[in-house]
Amino acid sequence: MKMKPLALGLPAPMVTLTPHSKSLLQHRRFSPAFCSSLSSEPIEIKDPKLGYKRGILDDFFLNSFRNKLVKEVGWDSEKPGYDGLIELAKALMMNSRSNSQTKDAAVRILKSLFPPFLLELYKILIAPIDGGKVAAMMVARVTVFTCQWLMGACKVNSVDLPDGTSCNSGVFVERCKYLEESKCVGVCINTCKLPTQSFFKDYMGVPLVMEPNFTDYSCQFKFGVSPPLPENDDTLKQPCLDVCAIANKRRDIQKNVDVMKCPKA
Repeated sequence: MKMKPLALGLPAPMVTLTPHSKSLLQHRRFSPAFCSSLSSEPIEIKDPKLGYKRGILDDFFLNSFRNKLVKEVGWDSEKPGYDGLIELAKALMMNSRSNSQTKDAAVRILKSLFPPFLLELYKILIAPIDGGKVAAMMVARVTVFTCQWLMGACKVNSVDLPDGTSCNSGVFVERCKYLEESKCVGVCINTCKLPTQSFFKDYMGVPLVMEPNFTDYSCQFKFGVSPPLPENDDTLKQPCLDVCAIANKRRDIQKNVDVMKCPKA
């Protein structure tokens, strides 16, 4: 199912201008404030259990993403909702012959969620504007709007760019639900961090580095910033979490295997 812009079916609002308001509009100068040192206001939190205000499209996004996972994995989980999605994400990683295969599969899933022409047009027409800052800011806001069902509460924030300026092209995830529920470094890195970074760079023309914190489960997205080389990325050297069910099962089966480093990281 292709996602359609939400605003297409909405009628244009009727606005009546008074002589005074017309005068103001004629003399006011408009300039797009693309970048700023001030971060955006946080997303309004309504439900303390969820940590964010549920959107009317949350179930649609979850089901769409889950259906794509099912096609890649080849079977569906018996668990409902988000729990089933996490089980499928673990299966995607464990069934792959290598981390590279897992990453490629996750990139295919992300790509399949968008109409092909939309990605191509964005990369050609939007990504080059103002050195990429406009595109980076746009995807940051879309990420907050469409992905809180997956990650939990998050907000747009200001990040430092390679050219020395700062821009509101960051997304800070307060406590990533995907990491907390999977409890797995490998799932985080190979089904989320690496494929998401590759997807935005290769198909939307927007560099991205994601910096998950495996202590407090927060995560910082930096759109407009390229990731470090793999050998310099400390995230890829992260040991297994103590609560990781995959690592604990592996430890029980092979007592002599060092599980300090995640077997799938």
